[in-house]
Amino acid sequence: MPQIDKHNVLEILGKKVEPGKSATINFNMAKLYTTTSVEVPVIIERSKKPGPVVLLTAGIHGDEINGVEIVRQIISKGINKPQKGTIICIPVVNIFGFLNLTREFPDGRDLNRVFPGTKHGSLASRFAYQFVKKILPIADFCLDFHTGGASRFNAPQIRVKKGDEQSLKYASIFNAPFTINSKTITKSYRETCSKLGIPVLLFEGGKSSDSNKEIARHGVDGAMRILSHLDMLSSKFDYPDPVTKTVIIDNSFWMRAKYSGLLHVKIQCGKHVEKGEYIATITDPYGKFRHKIKAANKGYVINVNESPIVYQGDAVFHISLPQKPNEEDSAQEEI
Repeated sequence: MPQIDKHNVLEILGKKVEPGKSATINFNMAKLYTTTSVEVPVIIERSKKPGPVVLLTAGIHGDEINGVEIVRQIISKGINKPQKGTIICIPVVNIFGFLNLTREFPDGRDLNRVFPGTKHGSLASRFAYQFVKKILPIADFCLDFHTGGASRFNAPQIRVKKGDEQSLKYASIFNAPFTINSKTITKSYRETCSKLGIPVLLFEGGKSSDSNKEIARHGVDGAMRILSHLDMLSSKFDYPDPVTKTVIIDNSFWMRAKYSGLLHVKIQCGKHVEKGEYIATITDPYGKFRHKIKAANKGYVINVNESPIVYQGDAVFHISLPQKPNEEDSAQEEI
């Protein structure tokens, strides 16, 4: 099990990292059909001064590139070199999915639905088990970066469990444009961190199989704010103060397509809309049919379906609600 001994020597994955040192340790879990090893680089930067251990992860879903880009930039710019404590970066957790640009593991399972895993289960479950046993216990704080699934574009947001005051405090420090109260998903990484008593923030932004500069900027800036709050950010880094405070969203609902056809979105994700505002059009391919979509209520658009084609019943817009909706409408998109 990972540990820091009384001399502040970090031991992880069978390797020891002294204070003030850097290391890249490969987490080797399985092989391809060709017997080629698949290794997950774990990038460690330690200050000579003792302090917290912060774990930054992305790519739990292999096709969620924005998260990978955020952690990559943090490493590339040297933000991960702390003035105290330790920063551990894993830009691509699900290296199998990343190689194929797919969400799942090769066994077809969603890694974010099998934590904390089992020793003798499926490949995804075994990986989760080893991750939880060998890496996660060393962390004092976790930042996990995700995107929207498929063609659904998420406004930059932090997800926290309603009533979790500690997470809400950190979310206000991260200060993404939106903070969404969202219950933890069974067997997710976030739930596992919570059960282990490790504070965790889950960032969502953009969509899968896409890289977005603005989303990456929000993720990097938020991470720097957290590191600055923990007195870990080097004094040579400066980040812009947020123009506005994060908007906290308690309830939301999905507007669904009334017709099948070509979708033409008329607004940007993150926009505040009024009830009845014209936000999209659905047409047929033949120029005979045109249906205007109007906002069902006043609120923030926190997710937009950017697929060019939709079927009747497909989720199109995720909009915040000022009052508590019914159970069906308040369901959050699972990641």
